[in-house]
Amino acid sequence: MSTDSRRLGGAMIAAAWILFLGLLTLYFQDRLAERDNPNRDPQGRVVEGGIREVVLVRNRWGHYVASGAIDGHPVTFLLDTGATDVSIPQSLADRIGLERGRAYPVTTANGTIRVWSTRIATLELGAIRLHNVRASIRPGQEGEEVLLGMSALGGLELIQKRGRLTLRQHP
Repeated sequence: MSTDSRRLGGAMIAAAWILFLGLLTLYFQDRLAERDNPNRDPQGRVVEGGIREVVLVRNRWGHYVASGAIDGHPVTFLLDTGATDVSIPQSLADRIGLERGRAYPVTTANGTIRVWSTRIATLELGAIRLHNVRASIRPGQEGEEVLLGMSALGGLELIQKRGRLTLRQHP
C-alpha cells in the first residue's frame, strides 16, 4: 500500500470520527434542551365551549418552561405566578422591538430595580392567545427567558396535578 493510500485512509478515519462526535454532540444538546424545556412545542387544543387548553409538564428542576411567541417572535417562557407582570430581558425586548414606556421601581428577590413598562400586542403559548398584555422590560436580566407573570396568567385558569399544569383560556 502506498503512502498516499495510507494518508487517505487515515484522513477518512479521522473524518468519520469527527462526523460521529459532531452527531453525538447534536444528539446530547437536543436531549439537554428537552430536559430544560420539555414544552418546546406546546400544541394545546380547543375543548367544549371554545375553551383553549394547553398542558405543560415540569422540567427536571420542577419549573414550567415552555416555548411561545411575543408579537410573532419565538421566546422561552418561565411561568412565574409570583411575578406581577410578564418580565422581558432588555436584550430580548430590544431585539423584538418592544417600546419602552415609563421607568418605575419594582421589588424582586434580589432587591429593588428600575424597569420600563411596555405592552405586548400578542402573546402566544400553544393554543392560547393573549392580547395587549402588560409587561416590563428588565435591564441586566441574564439569559433570554421571559418570566410569564400574572399580567398574563391572571386571565387564565390554572390546574396543577401530578407534574402537569393545565392552562385554560375561557372565551
